[in-house]
Amino acid sequence: MKLLIRVKPNSRKEKIEKIKDTELRVWVNQRAHDGLANSGLVELLSSYYGLPKSRINILKGRTSKTKVVEIIEY
Repeated sequence: MKLLIRVKPNSRKEKIEKIKDTELRVWVNQRAHDGLANSGLVELLSSYYGLPKSRINILKGRTSKTKVVEIIEY
């Protein structure tokens, strides 16, 4: 499954808002520096979907706030 995600780094609270079936808005605590927000995003998605972090890949947008993320389901 591929998702379009708009990331809001350096937020006070972490949360996930579903816009459409394949589009999310995600707030993470980590700053957008040295990939910290990306790792925070993967961690949050991992707990949200109940999957290991190894099954979540950022396909596009590693340095952008808009990302395409692939979630590999069982």
